[in-house]
Amino acid sequence: NMSKELSKNASELLTNIRNKGPLVWNFSNFVSMDIAANALLSIGASPAMAHAREESKDFIKICKAINGALTINIGTFDPYWQECALKAAKHANENNVPWVLDPVGAGASSFRNKNVEELMKFKPTILRGNGSEIMAVAGLSGGGKGVDSTSTSNDALDAAILIAKQNRIIVAVTGETDYVTDGKLTYSVEGGHEVMTKITATGCALSCLIGAAIAVEEDKLLATASIIGIYDLAGEMASKVSRGPGSLRMNLIDNLYNISANDIINNVKIKNV
Repeated sequence: NMSKELSKNASELLTNIRNKGPLVWNFSNFVSMDIAANALLSIGASPAMAHAREESKDFIKICKAINGALTINIGTFDPYWQECALKAAKHANENNVPWVLDPVGAGASSFRNKNVEELMKFKPTILRGNGSEIMAVAGLSGGGKGVDSTSTSNDALDAAILIAKQNRIIVAVTGETDYVTDGKLTYSVEGGHEVMTKITATGCALSCLIGAAIAVEEDKLLATASIIGIYDLAGEMASKVSRGPGSLRMNLIDNLYNISANDIINNVKIKNV
């Protein structure tokens, strides 16, 4: 059974992350630094949170030397961060270091849109956003329309496929159903829990975890779908024992730490669309 095969693959990814402990260098945002670093630690990766211009070359060298990854999140950028992130993305691109772009709030301001447009030039390995962010990015590249609050994740999937094809990258769009596509092949992931939307930066943390996944796996498309499946399941398991967002945050981190291969094989829902 194909989806069983895919959940087995996800369990192997987790083992791989735990065994290799990949370095993930994150341009996180002020809101997500803590939960993102803790999510990475709990799943078995090594987070580095740094955004000084002076460190860019050194960190990319390290990532290249030990097969790490870079993640860039534009959530609380200012012009200095923007400059550093562009430098890091450029270095990642030149050194074949895989990197993830999280276009937080794309479409909300021209400053954010400019950040996304400039960063996209350096070809992120994975672009990960929610439906409205992905649709805004598609609108920027001149294909498709801007953000429409009534848009479903299916509209966002069309936008994701468009971006993936135009830029030859992988796009992950997260929502009630998550989709990961390279423009030709698309995986859907079911799971997660509504209350996860009541904790800040759960999406940002996921983008950093995608960094860990693509650091250790050759098949970046499948690795991304797999880590989203694992994260959704951890959130679902956490919600069963949580009384609200505060304890869910704590239990999410505990579940990322305790989740087993069996949990994943039996419960992760990834499908080939």
